[in-house]
Amino acid sequence: MPSTDLIIIGGGAAGLMAGVTAGELGLRAVILESRPKPGRKLLMCGNNRCNITSAIPPSQMLADFGEPIAPFLKPALTAFPPDALRAWCHKNGLLTKMQRDKRVYPHSEKAADVHHLFTDLLATYGIGLMLNSSAREIIPQPSGELLVKTDNLELSATCVLIATGGVSYPKTGSVGDGQKMVSALGHKVTPYRPGLAGFDMPPAWIAANPMRSIPNVKLKIMVGGKAVATTEGFLEIEKYGIGGPAVTNASRIIARRDLKNYSFEVDVDGKKWTLNPVRVRPLKEAMVTVGGIELSEINPRTMESKCVPGLFLAGEVLDIDGPSGGYNLQAAFSTARLAVEAIAKQCPTRKKPVHKNPSQKKSAQNNRPQKGRPPREKRHYQNRKCP
Repeated sequence: MPSTDLIIIGGGAAGLMAGVTAGELGLRAVILESRPKPGRKLLMCGNNRCNITSAIPPSQMLADFGEPIAPFLKPALTAFPPDALRAWCHKNGLLTKMQRDKRVYPHSEKAADVHHLFTDLLATYGIGLMLNSSAREIIPQPSGELLVKTDNLELSATCVLIATGGVSYPKTGSVGDGQKMVSALGHKVTPYRPGLAGFDMPPAWIAANPMRSIPNVKLKIMVGGKAVATTEGFLEIEKYGIGGPAVTNASRIIARRDLKNYSFEVDVDGKKWTLNPVRVRPLKEAMVTVGGIELSEINPRTMESKCVPGLFLAGEVLDIDGPSGGYNLQAAFSTARLAVEAIAKQCPTRKKPVHKNPSQKKSAQNNRPQKGRPPREKRHYQNRKCP
């Protein structure tokens, strides 16, 4: 008899959404998180404001992801597109707002509110969250179950979902342990490269250009005197060189296409600069990882491994990366929901789904403060009517 229906390895964006979805669908589930706090990268997202998605049609989002990611992500993004994510947030009491550039944030512009939403929902649905619990090995059993070993315990489940993220920002817990476990089971891992990263510039250029933010920049990636791609947005002159969305999106294109001997032609208020970066910044500083579990070995309609039955993957542990602007969180949320929905369909011990809404008002009796005790403080995203 398995310990539970589903073991989710990783408590980041994909793992938290997977846990909540499991609760919605009546699955018994537990999340194993290696760090003492879940969702650390989620809290850092968008300069602590959490750019959860972009308010664009899924067709446009897929086009921006590009090959080979778009065909793989199409089932997940079609099933749970940006407008569905916003509706889900509103239903559960988290208001969102869209900026002029279509980026979507929580109405408060506080990543902590998104974090609270997920952890509160996990508690509402009774989904276990085990912190400081690093999964070390996944062992298929003769019974068809999967055994997961940590440093302190062993758990078995009908299904396991890997949602450990990429290898950038290792202090958040993304250190490639998920890729190692899956690789040991026969999967291929494409090489890691930094995506959404800045570039070092020559010392003389840095000395001549003070740190500042330049809006509305058009940047062309030049190879052999020809423009091979164009990005737009802010350009940030940093102490090390250049960054900002126009630059970091260029780094992703360069990594995906494996471009060499490139330069940048930048249009700044009608004036054109030619920039010759020295190198891209280290992978540990990149916002996303280019590379990961090979997509051809995963069923895009279920997120299940083609090598190991019952093993599912979601989010950046896969070879998935997108531009800045909420693309990567949307991909994490969409792939996680698709995977858990597929798991629920094949789980024999699934309970009847419990549709709880944490934003529903409690009864007057429950809201009445007890004598000698102040009323319980509520999360400020709760009990609000959505526009």
